[in-house]
Amino acid sequence: MGQISEQLPIVVESLNIGFLQTLKLFFVTLTGAFPLGLVIAFGSMSRFWPLSYLTKLIVWIIRGTPLMIQLLIIYYFPGLVLHNPIWGSGEAGRFLAASVSFIFNYACYFSEIYRGGIQSVPIGQEEAGLVLGMTKPQIFFKITLLQMIKRIVPPMSNEIITLVKDTSLARIIALQEIIWAGQAFMKGSHGISGAIWPLFFTAVYYLIFNGILTMLLGRLEKKLDYFR
Repeated sequence: MGQISEQLPIVVESLNIGFLQTLKLFFVTLTGAFPLGLVIAFGSMSRFWPLSYLTKLIVWIIRGTPLMIQLLIIYYFPGLVLHNPIWGSGEAGRFLAASVSFIFNYACYFSEIYRGGIQSVPIGQEEAGLVLGMTKPQIFFKITLLQMIKRIVPPMSNEIITLVKDTSLARIIALQEIIWAGQAFMKGSHGISGAIWPLFFTAVYYLIFNGILTMLLGRLEKKLDYFR
């Protein structure tokens, strides 16, 4: 116990640095995936069938393959195949590659949630809006979008919680997020080696962060109850 108490400040400091990287990847992913997912959803619902089929094919490929493989391909393909290592070898390059992978992956998942939410709004409401002289953009933003948000909050919440845990996959390209930081003490880091207990501390970080997100998303869902 005495040895652990001496090592604890070192471990916590390292985990805090890793968790900040995890938070950065989480928020960057959401910032990019929310709008891109809506664009992809519009593409899949397009009446221009080449665009619709191409979009659906891309979504099918992304949703049907592991995120870990996508990370490896996006990070290593430019350098190994095209001989153009666009990401570089530093931490900033690995973070950029991970961000692109996560944004595109989650945008495809979000697009299906958006599409389901939009198509679940009764078509009669759009027709009523047209009768009242509203344009299609006005109908979408003032009628469809507001009801869609209410309908997609539960499935979107599940994806957001999953994203928190999926950020740990970024260590496959050596991005030093919190799991990487915890696992480093098993191999030897800051003079500590063979220690598995820091990994249990990483679970505490995830539990607390997921608990806060669950509470915030639950409040958001209650505030949108006026559509019932």
